[in-house]
Amino acid sequence: MKTLLLAVLLGCLAAASAVPARIRWCLKTEAEYLKCRRLELVAPTISCVRKESTMECIVAIKNVSFRLEVTGWFPGGTDCCVFHDKLADAITLDGGDVYTAGLNNYNLHPIIAEDYGPSSDTCYYAVAVVKKGSNFGIKDLKGKKSCHTGLGKSAGWKIPIGTLLSMDLIKWTGIEDSPVEEAVKNFFHSSCVPGANANDKLCQLCKGDCSRSHKEPYYDYAGAFQCLADGAGEVAFVKHLTVPESEKPNYELLCPDNTRKSIDSYKTCHLARVPAHVVVSRKDPQMAELIYNTLTTVRGFNLFSSEDYAPAKNLMFMDSTIRLVKLPPNTDSFLYLGAGFMSIIRSLKREQATSAAPTAIKWCAVGPAETAKCDRWSINSIEGEVTTVECYSAKSVEDCMSMIMRKQADAIAVDGGQVYTAGKCGLVPVMVEQYDDAPASSYYAVAVVKKGMGITWETLKGKKSCHTGMGRTAGWNIPMGLIHKQTSSCDFTTFFSSGCAPGAEPTSPFCAACAGSSKSVGDEYKCKPSAEEHYYGYGGAFRCLVEGAGDVAFIKHTIVKENSDGNGPDWARHVNSADYELICPNKSPVPVTDFASCYLAMVPAHAVVTRPESRGDVVRILQDQQAKFGTKGTDGGFKLFQSESGKNLLFKDSTKCLQEIPLGESFETFLGAEYMTAMSSLRVCTDSTPDLEKICTFHSCQQKS
Repeated sequence: MKTLLLAVLLGCLAAASAVPARIRWCLKTEAEYLKCRRLELVAPTISCVRKESTMECIVAIKNVSFRLEVTGWFPGGTDCCVFHDKLADAITLDGGDVYTAGLNNYNLHPIIAEDYGPSSDTCYYAVAVVKKGSNFGIKDLKGKKSCHTGLGKSAGWKIPIGTLLSMDLIKWTGIEDSPVEEAVKNFFHSSCVPGANANDKLCQLCKGDCSRSHKEPYYDYAGAFQCLADGAGEVAFVKHLTVPESEKPNYELLCPDNTRKSIDSYKTCHLARVPAHVVVSRKDPQMAELIYNTLTTVRGFNLFSSEDYAPAKNLMFMDSTIRLVKLPPNTDSFLYLGAGFMSIIRSLKREQATSAAPTAIKWCAVGPAETAKCDRWSINSIEGEVTTVECYSAKSVEDCMSMIMRKQADAIAVDGGQVYTAGKCGLVPVMVEQYDDAPASSYYAVAVVKKGMGITWETLKGKKSCHTGMGRTAGWNIPMGLIHKQTSSCDFTTFFSSGCAPGAEPTSPFCAACAGSSKSVGDEYKCKPSAEEHYYGYGGAFRCLVEGAGDVAFIKHTIVKENSDGNGPDWARHVNSADYELICPNKSPVPVTDFASCYLAMVPAHAVVTRPESRGDVVRILQDQQAKFGTKGTDGGFKLFQSESGKNLLFKDSTKCLQEIPLGESFETFLGAEYMTAMSSLRVCTDSTPDLEKICTFHSCQQKS
């Protein structure tokens, strides 16, 4: 009997963990619930769950656990599993709530964004609306009456309050002294901020119970505008599509420069561009796919209309939505909202600032070998009891860049292709490696083959290839850009028969020739973009060629010299440089020393990237560190530009020094027009675009507006 009961329970658990069959949508009002129930009639996959607030919905979606009741003892019984969870799977949230939902204690992920059409795409504009003729500017808001969509919401609270704080109009010393709500109360004469304390000055103008729900008539965009229209408030903080067409002549926008403009001038008169409302759920790819497929195949029902439920508006989705757009995989709340929006949120959590400059930078290392070198650097950087360099590790360069964006790390040295991705994500190059044998701040990307094999650039098709890594400059972007230009095909597996390009999908032919870390079973590093993969990086790609795993290696011009004729690690001990040659388009092979006449491109050197606001500290500390541990360093022992247990760890071993990139130079200028053109062409092939870059460029709100 126990065995039978166990089998029943296991069957129930298997059913629970299988592909989800229904989407439990969370609704906060009776009007939303009614719309959802009507949606159920045409979309049986949807199931409606009623809660009282956004936070209740967030908690319900987070709590995936359930309780099982076994009501029958036999497999043929009618009641195997009874779910008593009353939980949920999805809800549409605005940016402020997306931030909350993405915190560690909830860990919900944005999966589908609303698109508002050509005027804003997957963004919208946060604006301050006033009645025409009221004769005041944004700098005159002190003492006025204000209408807000809700406490913690984007356009109605976070953006306007963050803006007024940044303009130093609202005086606030920080959360240690008082909540920001206290400073807002002292700034405005009175307000309606649904979600604030009902007995508070922030609820004084509200018409109902001041709850963050439609029980409060002045809640949400339409409610905040109604608060202004009724004369309760003098300014309403809403989105740019809120004011009805017929009412636009009676209202104006307050601009940050203290002027006013018409309602339709939101592109040049707004407080911020804000990421669109987005559907959030738990991190579950199967559930995300089911939600997207269900919503985009609904027939006979208008998801983006609340007309049948007037006076309620924006039920389940914004009424101004044109379509839904699936977000790139692995998008989380931080990456979706973007660094600009996150900085506004941080301004609302202001801590008392310290005037002293940071004494340490947090360096990001990829993999165990780099982390070990970074730890030695950190120990050697100690002065007195102060550590100048702190080490943080990640599995990939993309993960490091994400950590830098989040302020979990400060800097990393990356190659040109990764500088391109970093730039697209708002990071800036601040110091560049300098090498011998090439013009300053650059090197030659070359293609190396074994001499006597009869391989030329024109006979490469069908051969096996060795690459430094997916998305790397000399190892991928330059050669594959040239091949794409020749073939107009983005499927490079039809050009090369197989190869090793660390970072490729594990099932790709570009992982077939990779060596991994030489573990016999379960090698977790095989084809990973980490020093533990023996064929990763410049030296690794050349080793791939030397050991016969590939027919051509795409590398930097100095690599053969550094790994032959007695130079380099153990695997290179018997390598002779004379056994190799360079190939390039429309030319016969040449000796590896003749790189200046036969190269694929002259490309930017590796560079250190960081956040714009951290530039000065990173440059200052790196200049100090290379004076001590660089090629001309005065401190013995640790060498910044040498790798004892690997090659090119943290920096290229061929680096002579780091040189500061001029202040204000963009990543586009640093990379140069020729390289930017090559990258733009290669980005036609979406498979060549790193996931992080896809996320960072998904919508323009994450870029400067």
